[in-house]
Amino acid sequence: MPTSIRLAPETEQRLDFLASSTGRTKAYYLREIIDNGLADLEDYYLAADVLERVRRGQESVHSAADLRKDLGLDD
Repeated sequence: MPTSIRLAPETEQRLDFLASSTGRTKAYYLREIIDNGLADLEDYYLAADVLERVRRGQESVHSAADLRKDLGLDD
């Protein structure tokens, strides 16, 4: 799916330099940045959502000590 974005001139210069220095395309690096960055954003926002549910008392929380005991790891 074709998508276009507007980059700050400094960012585009850095991307151009990286692409020309390594012999890869700008598209390659943009895909890499999006793939890696998207995973990070998913982790962050999904964790923030869980944290908000914990703060509202909508999500149960277990201590490490209770978890170890339930799993029989304290024996």
